[in-house]
Amino acid sequence: MVAVAAFAIVLAAINTIFYTALRLRNSTTAAIEKALPMEHALGVIRRDLANLVLPGGTMSGTLSTTSTSNSVAGQASPSFYTTTGVIDENSPFAEVQRVSYLLVVSTNNGIGKDLVRSVSRNLLPSLQSQTEQEPLRTGVQTLTFLYHDGSQWRDSWDSTIESTTTGVSNGLPAAVKVQIQLATENTSGSRGRSREMPMELVVPLVTQQRTNQAAQVAAAGGAQ
Repeated sequence: MVAVAAFAIVLAAINTIFYTALRLRNSTTAAIEKALPMEHALGVIRRDLANLVLPGGTMSGTLSTTSTSNSVAGQASPSFYTTTGVIDENSPFAEVQRVSYLLVVSTNNGIGKDLVRSVSRNLLPSLQSQTEQEPLRTGVQTLTFLYHDGSQWRDSWDSTIESTTTGVSNGLPAAVKVQIQLATENTSGSRGRSREMPMELVVPLVTQQRTNQAAQVAAAGGAQ
């Protein structure tokens, strides 16, 4: 009887440890699966922003946005010109492509909106532009872009305006911050509102403005 009682105690302890580990595994798996779509979306946005093309070129337009651009026809971001296009033998386009991010009505009647990446590979102005849309994330409430000018964050950017420090136009911000606010159901039953802190992504932009100033100085020195 003593042996049976001891065996029962050990078996109960093993059973408790097993089901505790099983619940921990299930909760960890659920958390990872929930985080994967957001990690994928942030990775795509990070790649696009890290490869921005300096405005003003033949195949790149201006980076111009306003603080109210988020409310215009579903447009959640300005159009970015980035070198993330894949070159292959079946595509006549270069690596530069125009990318923007849209918030559209959810296709599965879920809370929030769907975050969609819109891509245009054909940048020739004489031809009609065709876009491809790639769904990134569901359940998004707001998408905000902020631009760092070297001293502070701004809610708008216009690359056609000359810099007050350098006097050069056609520039990019020093960094871009992306804030993604997810939509959740609250306790009152209303949908689309969230009290959680937004996900933030900060991408520094390392670019160099082309100039012939050094060549002009050298030429002037040689002429003397």
